[in-house]
Amino acid sequence: MLKWLLVVALLVLVTGLMQPGPAQRLRLGRLPGDVAFRFRGRAYHFPFTTTVLLSLIAWVILRSI
Repeated sequence: MLKWLLVVALLVLVTGLMQPGPAQRLRLGRLPGDVAFRFRGRAYHFPFTTTVLLSLIAWVILRSI
């Protein structure tokens, strides 16, 4: 139980730190494979590659604990 609490706390911390500043420097959300388009004046953004990359990183972290 303590291990899961630690993992969740670390994920929340990393997610909080990945807000605008570092995320822009790492180009998260603008990787090849992320789809962004405008339709009828609205912007739509689907970060497919970023989601896969962050999922793989989370998986590696969880497997190493």
